[in-house]
Amino acid sequence: MIIQHQPPLHLTYCLNIHAGEAWADMLSAIQEKSSLLHQFVAPDQWFGLGLRLGAQAVNDLANDPDMRRAALDVFAEHQLYPFSVNAFPYGRFHDGPVKDQVYAPDWRMADRRNYTFDICDILAEWLPEGVDGSISTVPGSYKDWITTPEGVTSMAENLASVAAYLAAVCEDTGKEIHLGLEPEPDCYLETTEETVRFFKEVLWTTGVEEVKRIRKCYTSEAEEIIRRHIGVCFDTCHVAMQFEDPIEALRTYRDEGIRISKVQLSAALTVPAVEEGWEELRPFADGVYLHQVKGRTESGEIRSWKDLPLALADPDGREGLDQVRVHYHVPLFFRESGLLSSTASLLTPDFFHELRSGATSHVEIETYTFDVLPPEIHPGDMVKSIAREYAWVQDHL
Repeated sequence: MIIQHQPPLHLTYCLNIHAGEAWADMLSAIQEKSSLLHQFVAPDQWFGLGLRLGAQAVNDLANDPDMRRAALDVFAEHQLYPFSVNAFPYGRFHDGPVKDQVYAPDWRMADRRNYTFDICDILAEWLPEGVDGSISTVPGSYKDWITTPEGVTSMAENLASVAAYLAAVCEDTGKEIHLGLEPEPDCYLETTEETVRFFKEVLWTTGVEEVKRIRKCYTSEAEEIIRRHIGVCFDTCHVAMQFEDPIEALRTYRDEGIRISKVQLSAALTVPAVEEGWEELRPFADGVYLHQVKGRTESGEIRSWKDLPLALADPDGREGLDQVRVHYHVPLFFRESGLLSSTASLLTPDFFHELRSGATSHVEIETYTFDVLPPEIHPGDMVKSIAREYAWVQDHL
């Protein structure tokens, strides 16, 4: 939905909350859930969609032009417009263990690049005139998987290939689409500092050379293509996990000239680092997703665990911590339960002022954990819960 026209700001929710890998599954969710949500939230205007297209759905659509055209008819029937795609999870995202496989294939791999090419084509076909498109993706790789300089070079070259491809798509169709790398705990790009360094020292050097090779163009044009078509997906849960200030992080990217492709509004769990607090975290240690843990001492030292069960089993490592944050996307309207609260409190009026002032053109609500939320904090009906998140965001915007 359009929040404002100048500067443009579109709001959606990420459909990764709905289970299913085939395009037929996603289409059913759109017809049954998104259309109903539209009536709850904004019945008098067109309603934006933040699609989740995994590899199976992309394969379905890429090989069937009639299927793509039929989807446009559904969008028109329900007054829906897709403007963003979550292309982070390539494979299964529900109904079974995901853990670190959510990052595979990573940006060293041709499969990740080619899958993203197909999403570029699909989104360009569906994107309304005059609306830019965003695609969010893995932050390079999982940090443990990158062990050589060659791996970094491969990531930069594949990302540059997508930038060059998006430039060609823009020339052919007039549709401007940008790819957003999404920094996340324990990934190759984790902190704002790491991400800025990757753009400046790798993407704007090695990546630019690859665009020059593909496009047979000058350095200045290649750099403009990278800057226009490759940016950051700014997930507020992930920023909070680093104990970073979201306003400062947002301004850092802007000051460095790095595009904010999309802002995902999400909140992490937080709890004081006392034994009772750790006990209240135990129900959140599910077997589906990685729930990275960051703890901070009073002196500012940050300690990390790759998953919540590892932190729960490490009482010695938890000694001396003051506060704990868990990568667990809880609803934005969740305030507290016992000692548990969320990092949504970091999303201040000044932060939302930045969003309205042109920091990005796309804002996406991204709470995908409803299927695994413990019963004691589960808000109930999914569609009504997402509508509550929209109300929370609209109040703050």
